[in-house]
Order: sequence, then structure tokens, then C-alpha cells
Amino acid sequence: MLDRDLALAAARLARVLDGGRVACAESCTSGLIAQALADAPGASDWFLGGIVTYHRQAKSLLGVGPGPVVTCSVADQMAVGAARLFGADLAVSTTGAAGPAGLDGAPPGTVVIGWYVDGDHGAEIHHIEGDRHTVCQVAARQALHTLTARLLTLRSPKL
Repeated sequence: MLDRDLALAAARLARVLDGGRVACAESCTSGLIAQALADAPGASDWFLGGIVTYHRQAKSLLGVGPGPVVTCSVADQMAVGAARLFGADLAVSTTGAAGPAGLDGAPPGTVVIGWYVDGDHGAEIHHIEGDRHTVCQVAARQALHTLTARLLTLRSPKL
């Protein structure tokens, strides 16, 4: 069962899409974002799909090369790769060290969220407190909030 706040974050994204088509690429969140998007109202009209690239080698499917995976560069490449793979206007990605141990020098609770909106893309690092389950839930919610915020910022009329 989905966390209520995660379901609400997906529903909010669905309300502001305005014809956009969405994809996701997940590592540390292991499909939580895809599940939330698929459960959101009207998902069959706008959610194209998701890919879980949990192992570092699987990230090559999205154009990620060898090296550390808990970086802004990797999250950015994952989001761009998901948009390309699915032909989406918008994409979101997560990579990180959910815990209990760190990864690639990043402490537990480090999550990097990537986003892609109409060709514009980037990534940001978050530090989330809690056990592995909590980190993953919060990261999935934050990823959807980030994508929604970027969408609203980039598609809002310029004054």
C-alpha cells in the first residue's frame, strides 16, 4: 500500500501536467515512484513507464557510465535517459544510499533526485534522516515534489 503523502504528491503532479507525458528511473526508491504514478488519476493517459536500475551496471541502460552512482551527474543522466527511453516530456530519477550503510563515500540517507522537463534537466542532493524504509518513502515523495515544482517553474508564463 502506498504512503498517503506519496499518493497525494503523485495526484498533485497529475493535476498540473497539462498534457505532459511522464517517465521515471529509480535506483534507491526501487519502484515506489512508478507505483505512485501508476496509481494516480488518469495515469494511463500520461504515465509512460519506469525503469528500476538498482545495480550500478544497470544504469548503463540510461547512458550512465562507470563510477560512483550517488552523484548529481548520475541522477541527471538517469532522468535524461528515462525521458529518452520512454519518449517522455518529463522524467524524474532517484539514486542514493538509503542505508543502513553508505555508498560511494555518501553517508546513509543521501539521495540524489534528477529531473527532466521539456529538455531542461538537473539534479539536487537531499539528506534524509531515518531508517531505510523512511529514506525511500521520503525520497520518492521529494522526487515527485521536485518534478512538480520544476514543471510549474519552467512552464509558467514569463512576465
